[in-house]
Amino acid sequence: MRRVTKTRTTRETDISIALNLDGTGVSNISTGIGFLDHMLELFAKHALVDLDVQATGDVHVDYHHTVEDIGLVLGMCIQEALGDRKGIRRYGYFQLPMDESLAEVALDLGGRPFCVFISTVKHEKVGGFDVKLLEELFRAISVEGRMNIHLRHIYGDETHHVCEAIFKAFARAFRMAVEKDPRETGIPSSKGTI
Repeated sequence: MRRVTKTRTTRETDISIALNLDGTGVSNISTGIGFLDHMLELFAKHALVDLDVQATGDVHVDYHHTVEDIGLVLGMCIQEALGDRKGIRRYGYFQLPMDESLAEVALDLGGRPFCVFISTVKHEKVGGFDVKLLEELFRAISVEGRMNIHLRHIYGDETHHVCEAIFKAFARAFRMAVEKDPRETGIPSSKGTI
């Protein structure tokens, strides 16, 4: 079973995440940041993972610590749930439209963390949420989940739509990459390990 629960407590945040890679898209998200709750719910639904995120943090100061720490813990859950990564597709790619916006995500679960986040709206806000924090979230997921993530906002100018397109594209690419490949009987790497 590819299910994991992880917790992380610091002086700034208290995070608990339960992840089931083979779920049905059920989520229970409470981060204290409404926009982030919405994005994580979209991720669960479109990746078809079950996701429970319970987080408290020093949001009276800033959302940064909470967002980054959620990314770290989610990445840890992904890393543990994938185990040796035997039999997975490993790569995922998706291009997703959301009204006037289009985003694409390519990812590799090959064990090498790297994150590229390209968007003309990353210095804008949705409500009180700084879109730049999404780059921090995905970077943290990349590092702890040991994955290479390239996200690109191709076009679109409604910031909420752009963020939704990015999250849904990430979810669909992730879903593709973690799927079991019926033709892959071993580790999907010429090195024999990931």
